[in-house]
Amino acid sequence: MPAISTKPVLTTLITGASSGIGEALAHCFAEAGHRLVLVARSGEKLRALANELADRHGVAATVQVADLSEPGAAAKLAGTLKRKRCAVNVLVNNAGVLVQGGFIGMPPQNHQDMIDLNIAGLTAMLSAFVPDMVARAARGSVGRVLNVASIAAFQPVPTLATYAASKAYVLSLSESLSEELKGSGVTVTALCPGITATHMLSTAKDANARVGRIPDFLVGDVNDVARQGFEACMNGDVICVPGVINRAAMIASRSTPKWLVRRLGGLLGRGAL
Repeated sequence: MPAISTKPVLTTLITGASSGIGEALAHCFAEAGHRLVLVARSGEKLRALANELADRHGVAATVQVADLSEPGAAAKLAGTLKRKRCAVNVLVNNAGVLVQGGFIGMPPQNHQDMIDLNIAGLTAMLSAFVPDMVARAARGSVGRVLNVASIAAFQPVPTLATYAASKAYVLSLSESLSEELKGSGVTVTALCPGITATHMLSTAKDANARVGRIPDFLVGDVNDVARQGFEACMNGDVICVPGVINRAAMIASRSTPKWLVRRLGGLLGRGAL
């Protein structure tokens, strides 16, 4: 008779789960047997994903429609799950927005949208969920946080100035929290993918034909990125940079003088305008 597993089933909340890296991460966690809480603005896409996860992996997935760029949305989501007695073990902050173009030519609202979701929304999610995760970890529960940043977090990127700055914030906050929470039972991981084949890349190509000329070898596979992010998160790694080229670029950016990084970024960025 096969042994019955007594391992507790973990609940993972994923924001921006309706497509791209978020959707791929949902499959990774579902394959590992996690219950899922799927969060995004599109209820229709989330419900389709929930049904797919149930059919393919045999796991339960709850759908929560929310716009995390709105003030109070994270606290409202946390309150809803608390009333449902749904305790989150793994928090995946994947929701984000990218708008590509020169800073001064971009409408002010585009900058604000990136700040509201990439920075304010992510910070609010951490504030709403991490304290309870730490409290439960003190009683032996598993606690993991995966914040999706970007390779752009390691250097200034002209034509992606606000986006890159927002992801630098995510990386810095993740590294700080990983140290602050050391020994608490909750780990924090920053996933820093490079260019990845997602809907976000397709949108950027539509907005700028030069983006479409990016060589294929520089474009990462979304499922591979998600798998590495999942493994790093569950291992408690602090930073995960998928892809050999991306890791080399990250190491180079951290060891190269800042003035040279800016110059190189300027040359590449101006070429994308």
